[in-house]
Amino acid sequence: MSKIQLGVIYGSRTCEHEVAIISAVQLMRNVNREKYDVIPVYISQKGEWFTGEPLLDMKTYTPFDPFKKGLIPVHLDLTAGSGALIHFEPPKGLFGGGKETVVARLDCVIPVMHGLNGEDGAIQGVLEMANIPYAATGITGSAVGMDKITMKRFFRGCGFPILPDCALSRTQWEKNQKECLDLVERELPYPVFVKPACLGSSIGVSRADDRDGLRKSLELAFSYDRRVLVEKGLDKPIEVNCSVAGFDGKRKASVLEMPNSGAGFLDFSEKYLAGSSGSKGMASLKRIVPAPIGDELTATLQQLSLDIFDAMDCKGVVRIDYMLDRHSDNYYITEINTIPGSLAYYLWTETGLPYSGLIDEMVDCAMRAHEEKERNSFAFQSDILSGVCLGGKKGGKMKL
Repeated sequence: MSKIQLGVIYGSRTCEHEVAIISAVQLMRNVNREKYDVIPVYISQKGEWFTGEPLLDMKTYTPFDPFKKGLIPVHLDLTAGSGALIHFEPPKGLFGGGKETVVARLDCVIPVMHGLNGEDGAIQGVLEMANIPYAATGITGSAVGMDKITMKRFFRGCGFPILPDCALSRTQWEKNQKECLDLVERELPYPVFVKPACLGSSIGVSRADDRDGLRKSLELAFSYDRRVLVEKGLDKPIEVNCSVAGFDGKRKASVLEMPNSGAGFLDFSEKYLAGSSGSKGMASLKRIVPAPIGDELTATLQQLSLDIFDAMDCKGVVRIDYMLDRHSDNYYITEINTIPGSLAYYLWTETGLPYSGLIDEMVDCAMRAHEEKERNSFAFQSDILSGVCLGGKKGGKMKL
């Protein structure tokens, strides 16, 4: 039986570029090589695509040299069903012709892209056009999950528990800062958390406890995004996270974790740099697993996670983050990560599922979703074209 040619696409033009590299290399090191041929597909911060064995080594990225021996510049053939990674050799000499070579053909793809130009539905759209099975939430769910403002409106419409918030644009801020500050203070009590709408890994996120702090937080957030979410803060909330894996009704929730022992907001450094030099991603974070919140609340949040997964038509592996109010029995959704850091594998190992087994399940989800897609009709026969005349002569009429 031939091996599945498994492409792992990662990187891209995003502030979370380095985090994606860590997650992708982790995944590639845990793939069962008896089942899969792993094909790394790295997208640089300039948007250039590469493949090659050196990409399996973290040293390749510090710094990244596009001319390093073994790296092959490629582009993806978007012809439906091709799956070809193509290398173009430019012409030699004045009259020479260029040459295209198929380096590999992808049977399935696992996108490991955090943030914009990947987790937001961009790469999912490319893979849909190329008709390649992929193990990630689709275009719509990915776009909604990436945009915190749209995400919260969606959750509110579904009746899911979220904290009060308001949204601002960079245009509003540059036009009248006082009006923006007044709006937030009318809508929300301090403290508040200010977040760029379309970033993850806590980049650009900060807490404001007064008007001066709010001004500084908004200036920071608007340096990363033109739209910003301002959300009511809780007093020393307890954070818990739950992963869900599967597709189309066949899905399951992981155990819950309590990152940082429930100590509160985690910034980028605490998530990825503390004590690990960033080499282990989210898996290096200090955490309590399972989260000590009681069986009843655990079951409630696991079911809510499944409901969110279904409502957004997710696929593959996601992680949903929650905040618990220390002073009440209330809980709130913070966000959904449709391509979570380290693919949340550390939550599944606690259930007895090794990372290699989680990858198998992700590939299975991709293949099942692709089979479902192929059951759809993509053509509708009609005589509409035969009845169209676009003219071409002066006075010609268009019939439509």
